[in-house]
Amino acid sequence: MITDGARKWWALGALALSMLAVGLDLTVLNVALPTLSADLHASTSQLQWFASGYTLVLAAALLPAGTLGDRYGRRRFLVIALIVFGLASLGCAYAPSAEVLIAARAVLGLAAAFLMPLSMSVLPVLFTEQERPKAIAVWASATMIGIPLGPIVGGWLLDNFWWGSAFLINVPMVLIALVAVGLLLPESRSSARAGLDVVGVLTSSLGLLGVTYGVIQAGSAGWGSADTLGPLVAGLALLAGFVGWQRAKEGGQPLVDLALFASPSFTWGTLLATMVNFAMVGLLFAMPQYFQAIEHTDALGNGLRLLPMIGGMLVGVRVATLIAARAGAKITVTIGYTIMAGALALGATTGLGSAYGFVAIWFSLLGFGLGFAMPTAINAAMSPLSAERSGIGSSVMSALRQTGGAIGVAILGTVLSSGYQNGLHLGGLPGAAADAVRGGVTAGVAVAGELHSAPLLAMVRGAFVHGLDLTLWVSGGLALLGAIVACALLPA
Repeated sequence: MITDGARKWWALGALALSMLAVGLDLTVLNVALPTLSADLHASTSQLQWFASGYTLVLAAALLPAGTLGDRYGRRRFLVIALIVFGLASLGCAYAPSAEVLIAARAVLGLAAAFLMPLSMSVLPVLFTEQERPKAIAVWASATMIGIPLGPIVGGWLLDNFWWGSAFLINVPMVLIALVAVGLLLPESRSSARAGLDVVGVLTSSLGLLGVTYGVIQAGSAGWGSADTLGPLVAGLALLAGFVGWQRAKEGGQPLVDLALFASPSFTWGTLLATMVNFAMVGLLFAMPQYFQAIEHTDALGNGLRLLPMIGGMLVGVRVATLIAARAGAKITVTIGYTIMAGALALGATTGLGSAYGFVAIWFSLLGFGLGFAMPTAINAAMSPLSAERSGIGSSVMSALRQTGGAIGVAILGTVLSSGYQNGLHLGGLPGAAADAVRGGVTAGVAVAGELHSAPLLAMVRGAFVHGLDLTLWVSGGLALLGAIVACALLPA
């Protein structure tokens, strides 16, 4: 345990900076896709793999990352991961072709898979039980803010520089974090030097890879297609085999100690943190489309309209830390989810005539609720973990949160798409134009503009708002379920 109080908080700042870079990279690419398509002559499939390559490798490597950190040293792997993250960012920025960019993004995802759980796992080593809620609030704030900040940073960079600058911004953050982690963070590892569970690594990695790939495919191919069901079923089967293998190795050297789930605080805290990720990432997929189609914003404008949510998060984290210290996690997380449910229900009344001020209000409330729920749920999950098990515990939580985010985009995207298509009545429109309109609101607005058809434009925009409202109702129902779960099952 570090005795120098100032030193460990500076180390926390370095870890938060690295997590900010990871969060940015999850979403910064979204606004750059049209530019990448033109400059790198990328196909639609390659555009998908620019994002999916990062996500898939990140999901697959999370569980082994925590084990390796526990076994060989968390600081050592954090330093290696930061170096790889910085080099991969340079590779992305100067990629001469789509294939090189996809490969560099995959390496970036591998580095992020180590940064995410290991930066969290050192918190029980650095901070006392009394200090930990504040430390986790700082760490979680950086993680949460990075995701909505990505479109803002990416939009501004694209308006002023070339697309590679969206990756170069990682480099100074990584260099600062690298120096600070190397100088300020003590080495820590588990005293029980367990052997590496190769079967567990393979089954968990391939299982998470299959599930994540399946839900990503669901967004484009549909839930009933072979491209979705094949990897999804295979991934779930591998994960079931992984759990069985871990049970068989209990008392030996399993990759994941299933005794973690004997703690209600870890189990329900992890589930609640995953549900927050589900709602947040899914919404960040839908709302930029709303801003672009309904409010005619550009990439930077889309990002700037997310600022109220970020502001609400920052205020919510601060208030929640004070309340949790007095009232405990159960009440604080329940309040957070209740606020989220109310904000989403308010958002579900958004119509074509709604001003941005109305959206900003419920967006702020949503961010405020997120600030309550996410850090407190993470702290509840981390609190029963000893320094011995912090690496693998953090990895389990990170893997579930990452998978939950991917599922959130797929499910909420399906609800949005279904609601949008059900609101379209395209009789009389030529077949090619009708297919383009059904493909999405952006294409629908473009077709209406080409045909100079005000009625078609009004129908497309109205159908999309209908789909968005359905999506917000589903998210609000999930948030209400989260409030019930927190109130009933999270330890006080």
